[in-house]
Amino acid sequence: MGINTERDIEANLQIGPTDAGMVRLFVHAGDTELPMDFDPEEAEEIAEEIRAAAAAARKMAR
Repeated sequence: MGINTERDIEANLQIGPTDAGMVRLFVHAGDTELPMDFDPEEAEEIAEEIRAAAAAARKMAR
């Protein structure tokens, strides 16, 4: 399975700060819960990667 493999799975994504000063991405899909904690600098890097991917996707959709 890769990034271009479509799946029919419904998931919920929550993003927010923790009381420990981390940024948590929390994915919930069925019986699976996946908490991923990042320090603020890592979270900003991830946000930049998401923005770059969105820009690339826009170009591909044209």
